[in-house]
Amino acid sequence: APPGRAAQAKPVIVLDPGHGGVDPGAIGASGTHEKEITLAMSREIRRQLEQTGRYRVHLTRDDDTFVRLRDRIAIARTRDADLFMSIHADSMGNGNSSTRGASIYTLSENASDAEAAGLAARENRADIIAGVDLTRENKDVTSILIDLAQRETMNHSIVFARKLVQEMGREVQLLPSNPHRFAGFAVLRAPDVPSVLIELGYLSNRDDEQLLNRPHHRTKVASGIVRAVDAYFAANPVRRD
Repeated sequence: APPGRAAQAKPVIVLDPGHGGVDPGAIGASGTHEKEITLAMSREIRRQLEQTGRYRVHLTRDDDTFVRLRDRIAIARTRDADLFMSIHADSMGNGNSSTRGASIYTLSENASDAEAAGLAARENRADIIAGVDLTRENKDVTSILIDLAQRETMNHSIVFARKLVQEMGREVQLLPSNPHRFAGFAVLRAPDVPSVLIELGYLSNRDDEQLLNRPHHRTKVASGIVRAVDAYFAANPVRRD
């Protein structure tokens, strides 16, 4: 290609495998650690995205290390990310092992339901496990949230989440009611990077846990995510100054 800047650049995507290191995340019915599932899935999504030749992809962690929530956001912003996906796998703490299916979360101070609020509260406490207390910082973060500059980012996040629901729903079972949910996840609070949190399924459900351990299932999930990414950037091309 001739020198000079391209009007359309390769979008930068940051994948965030939830948990890691001293923080295992949810532990499945048969003992699966969420931190291992999220890393394996993030690597598969990266593989498929890179295979298209259309994207630059970074992970917030590529091994079993602990990364603070604010550092996950900082990595996305440092990389000048055009899209941020935090990858998780939930567990029902009350022994309800029949609940299964994937879901997509976007940021809102008003959670879509009590379960969404509880999940966000649990995830936001991840840093406390490693002795970092972010709870006092929430006032600053909330004031950023109210900033009009973030409205557009949140709208883009919602647009992408809807594409994920559509495309992932062709590959895997989503939560039957309301697969797109809203909650105040700390990791989604970058004011200028469209961000979603993908719950791959429930490790507390044996069927979901088995599926999430299978490479074939991860391949299917990732292919749905790649289609959603393609559709999103087709409608929202990235231009670099």
